[in-house]
Amino acid sequence: MGADDFKVPPSFDRVKNAAHDGAAQGFNPGLIVLLVIGGLLLSFLVGNYVLYTYAQKTLPPRKKKPVSKKKMKKERLKQGVSAPGE
Repeated sequence: MGADDFKVPPSFDRVKNAAHDGAAQGFNPGLIVLLVIGGLLLSFLVGNYVLYTYAQKTLPPRKKKPVSKKKMKKERLKQGVSAPGE
């Protein structure tokens, strides 16, 4: 058994070279960065939309702020109804 017994057939060498050349001449690195950033941005926006719609369905509507007594007094005076205690 010599060193010649374990030679790799030339067809495998061609496949290895083709794979190496394909990786070297693959996508432009700038394009890859653009695709990654675009994908992240798109997934962020879609996620926000999904969360927003889910919140609209499940969460109760927000309560209004309580109106101060001063404002209530002004409103009643505008309508011509005297405020209690006057």
